[in-house]
Amino acid sequence: MIVRTTVKSIQDIMRQDVGVDGDAQRISQLTWLFFLKIIDDQDQELEITRDDYRSPIPERFQWRNWAADPEGITGQAMLDFVNDELFPALKGLQVSAKPGDRRRVVRDVFEDAYNYMKSGQLLRQVVNKINQVDFNNLDERRHFGEFYEQLLNDLQSAGNAGEYYTPRAVTSFMVHMIDPHPGETLFDPACGTGGFLTCAIRHMEEKYVRTPAQRETMQAGLLAVEKKQLPHMLCVTNMLLHGIEDPSFVRHDNTLARPLISWGKDERVDIVLTNPPFGGREEDGIENNFPTFKTRETADLFLALIIRLLKPGGRAAVVLPDGSLFGEGVKTRLKEHLMEECNLHTIVRLPNSVFRPYASIGTNLLFFEKGAPTQDIWFWEHQVPEGQKAYSMTRPIRLEHLADCAAWWGGPRREGREETERAWKVSAEEVKARGYNLDIKNPHTVAEDHGDPKTLLEDLTNAEAEVAALRDQLKAILSEALAR
Repeated sequence: MIVRTTVKSIQDIMRQDVGVDGDAQRISQLTWLFFLKIIDDQDQELEITRDDYRSPIPERFQWRNWAADPEGITGQAMLDFVNDELFPALKGLQVSAKPGDRRRVVRDVFEDAYNYMKSGQLLRQVVNKINQVDFNNLDERRHFGEFYEQLLNDLQSAGNAGEYYTPRAVTSFMVHMIDPHPGETLFDPACGTGGFLTCAIRHMEEKYVRTPAQRETMQAGLLAVEKKQLPHMLCVTNMLLHGIEDPSFVRHDNTLARPLISWGKDERVDIVLTNPPFGGREEDGIENNFPTFKTRETADLFLALIIRLLKPGGRAAVVLPDGSLFGEGVKTRLKEHLMEECNLHTIVRLPNSVFRPYASIGTNLLFFEKGAPTQDIWFWEHQVPEGQKAYSMTRPIRLEHLADCAAWWGGPRREGREETERAWKVSAEEVKARGYNLDIKNPHTVAEDHGDPKTLLEDLTNAEAEVAALRDQLKAILSEALAR
């Protein structure tokens, strides 16, 4: 694939630059450059199709005017232009409150972006390579979109950046089960690189979008927030690749920074799809925004927010760790609140290898609907395919691995569900009696019989005595041999 070869050669050039240190910086550098090329290609198309269209980027800083000429500025002149003119101009763009102002998108992307490269000659080489990709060519854009997905996957080896990637099989499965429609408001409050958004866009385009008006309706319903700069930039670029003209709905912010009570009825949404960060803690003071559930644990705060944000009848699919299921204290109050306010109808239990290599803890997919209390919870235990001990980077979870759960699901109304060796049902009363501990194991799994503990201890004692006797015999043999 030409696109893959092009990007690989770009990465090889960047490795020669002393200013770029590690995968995360390489990907960040690559992304802002591709962002400018993608948005300029898009601008040139919009300038032809719309009479009144104007690029959000001032003419001097448009890609076509400083980067497109392979014999253009290079060396120190290139560095001076990028560092002293381009970045300050894009960071300082004046934006309006008018919906669809693409200047806001550009400014937000460059707000915390940085040029890591120290060699203007190498930067010119990178720019010339990027010019080989035409993002107005649908075939090339599709190939680049596929490679971009792989690039996001590669973040798993980029240290903490890996926290932004959710396996695409998981996001696709969750989207298919929630089944978003154009006209519904879909929100991801911790969107990372935009995996749920892109899956939802593809799902709606394949099933429901047939006209430009339907596509506009779909885009108008998307909402997202990302706290960290790198995944925000990756997400916005991802949206442009998927044909979204105005990705300003992806805000660079911390969703948890607002008091829970300040989210009004007019901000309620139809759908929440998200994998909130877990295992982390929010900065001091954030817990004061959630007085009923005062904690600094990120996953707990997001769950409280999601419950509030859903409209009556709204539905959610959320990734949560095992600790959220069995945890006590604030977690218990939160689970009680969830089951009182929502119908927690399904929990899909995933093995701890799904998120490897950057997380090796058990995770769960919680599906719930706002408006009626929980009566029964169905559990489904996903198992690694036969012949495979665990998922890994080279053998990750794939969508077909979840096909059996999708077949069992029972459609939008979840009709005809039956208990199987993988599925079981627990009543809300049983959960309440357990102190809202949702860490309920598969009752159909036969526990492995390790034998009577007393007998096992006796066998261990006998084995240790036998080893000691053999050790004494060996010492005697060695002493005798050395004495000769």
